[in-house]
Amino acid sequence: MAKQVRNTIRSARKEQNLQQDELAGVAGVGLRFIVDLEAGKPTAQIGKVLQVLQTLGCSVDILSPGERQ
Repeated sequence: MAKQVRNTIRSARKEQNLQQDELAGVAGVGLRFIVDLEAGKPTAQIGKVLQVLQTLGCSVDILSPGERQ
């Protein structure tokens, strides 16, 4: 899952022509957090990850194990 989140964030950021530091500024997180997040750091704080995804206009679906596709 971390790889999918990392790729989604990187792709959305690039589609919106944002540099990592620009995304960090508008999302209210540090540049180091964005760099680590896009690198796939496994210990990223979920609240900040959701904040970045929301800033980029992404949505998150939470499915129970039986609902997975």
